[in-house]
Amino acid sequence: MIRLLKPIEYYKKKYGTCCYGLNLLYLMMEKQHNRGQEGAGVGVIKLNATPGNEYVFRERALGSGAITEIFGNIAARTKGADEKPVESAEAFTPFIGEIYMGHLRYSTTGKSGLSYVHPFLRRNNWRSRNLLLCGNFNMTNVGEIFDTIVKQGQHPRIYSDTVVLLEQLGYELDKENRRVYHNLRDRFEEPQLTYEIEKELDITEVLRSTAPQWDGGYVICGATGSGDMFALRDPNGIRPAFYYVDDEIVVVASERPVIQTCLNVARSQVKELTPGTALTVNKSGELSLSRIMDQGENKRCSFERIYFSRGSDADIYRERKALGHNLVNDIIEATGDDLSKVVMSFIPNTAEVAFIGLVEGFEKVLDRQKRDEILKLQADRQLDSETLTAIMKRKLRVEKIAIKDIKLRTFIAEGSSRNDLAAHVYDVTYGCIRNGEDKLVVIDDSIVRGTTLKQSILRMLDRLHPAEIIIVSSAPQVRYPDYYGIDMSRLGEFIAFRAAVALLKENGREDLLLEVYEQAKTQLKLKPTEQVNVVKAIYEPFTDREISAKIADMLTPEGTSAKVKIVYQSVDGLHRAIPDCPGDWYFTGDYPTPGGTVLVNRAYVNFFEGHADRR
Repeated sequence: MIRLLKPIEYYKKKYGTCCYGLNLLYLMMEKQHNRGQEGAGVGVIKLNATPGNEYVFRERALGSGAITEIFGNIAARTKGADEKPVESAEAFTPFIGEIYMGHLRYSTTGKSGLSYVHPFLRRNNWRSRNLLLCGNFNMTNVGEIFDTIVKQGQHPRIYSDTVVLLEQLGYELDKENRRVYHNLRDRFEEPQLTYEIEKELDITEVLRSTAPQWDGGYVICGATGSGDMFALRDPNGIRPAFYYVDDEIVVVASERPVIQTCLNVARSQVKELTPGTALTVNKSGELSLSRIMDQGENKRCSFERIYFSRGSDADIYRERKALGHNLVNDIIEATGDDLSKVVMSFIPNTAEVAFIGLVEGFEKVLDRQKRDEILKLQADRQLDSETLTAIMKRKLRVEKIAIKDIKLRTFIAEGSSRNDLAAHVYDVTYGCIRNGEDKLVVIDDSIVRGTTLKQSILRMLDRLHPAEIIIVSSAPQVRYPDYYGIDMSRLGEFIAFRAAVALLKENGREDLLLEVYEQAKTQLKLKPTEQVNVVKAIYEPFTDREISAKIADMLTPEGTSAKVKIVYQSVDGLHRAIPDCPGDWYFTGDYPTPGGTVLVNRAYVNFFEGHADRR
């Protein structure tokens, strides 16, 4: 979100264009393209439009090229704006305004189509009752919120958390308009009364009357047609939000380096929006930070740091390196300590930084090995120049084995299309492996379903004829659905869950599956705050390594010559690498809000009964 604090004429004079806000929005959306490739949307609010002229503009598109399509369409409508007098361009040119909103969609609920692309728009003939809304969120209690607004007499057009929130916020915005109207109606006549209402609206009251009912992880951004703008972050800080303010502009984005790069400002100037807090800018351009809900326990999303965010953030870069470094001992246990037979590589592109940390960790091991050998030879009086030179020449064998031809995220694709995509994501570099002798270690950021591994990566790596293939995950075993924004689908699709179920059956413990089913049904009869995650019992009979070994067995394609092993990050290693973002419910099942626990119990019931329902 962008709020221009100066007149359009100021930006025309300083930056040479009336489209400064649009250009900045385009750049920021391209820099955050990693956050969503299914669709995109743009919203603009013009504060100085005259009656009879549009003042809320929206453009949306589907597909990975949505940003280009959107701004191509906008460019056609703003063509020639800089050649007009500024007051004319500001008043009558579409998409030139003071408030800008951009959103990139990354589907988390399996629903697709333009109807689900943000921003959403609630129309009204009074500017202060128009509402433009977008967000990075999933609500776990959308059904309860839906029932609440239906009881108020509303009739939502679509059953989705965005539409439900739009209608709920819209209802409270109407109430706030009425409250101010009743306070001012004896003091002002129309149309001055309308303008005074726009000035006196308190958007924080709208948020305080709605947000405490929400259970989920979210950053909700919105703007009224009259010029009030807000961004609200959930109390546990599950989803990320950062902002920058100076005398020209207010900017809010999901990632810090996007703001740093696009505005060329220092890291220290970009602030994190405190959980439970709303950043608001009123019609007059006055900024406030208001406590909407008490700040809860820190549950900032660790998977966001591992996978979703851009690695150019200083903290995220350091954390991803630490994730790789923390895996060294587990990998040595899997490969043995003869590093001359180990070739290390990574799965592009998000695992590259963890790979750097992994290599740094192995370099320390190799340095220690060389030091110990030199000291021993020296003590035995067997060290000579030739031997010393041979020892010092030993290097880690680091290669770029996998090449990603196309940018596809298969873990969130659906059904058979995911399998088709997975088989064509990567190609391989030949000539780096000694046939039947070398052990190939390849690190990935995470192994969620294992689809790409089985359909593509392991088959591809086996063509190099290594003795062993060790796939390393910089994240722990993903065992539970997320539900808070990176919603990783149904229980039965997680390879860790399937492996645990398979182990139960192999060990004659199928009775536990029925037992947990009965417990889950009992839990769902309780209040959300009283429920516990009974699905944890599925994993309890086995160690992490037993489950990892079963995963390796299940994912090894038929006919694979190499022995396949899988090494996962430990939860302890995760927290050591990412101490400030301890949200780990997808790994541990410890959900940050009651809604997540309710949904995972329901997910197990759906799994056991064979339902395909996501929730």
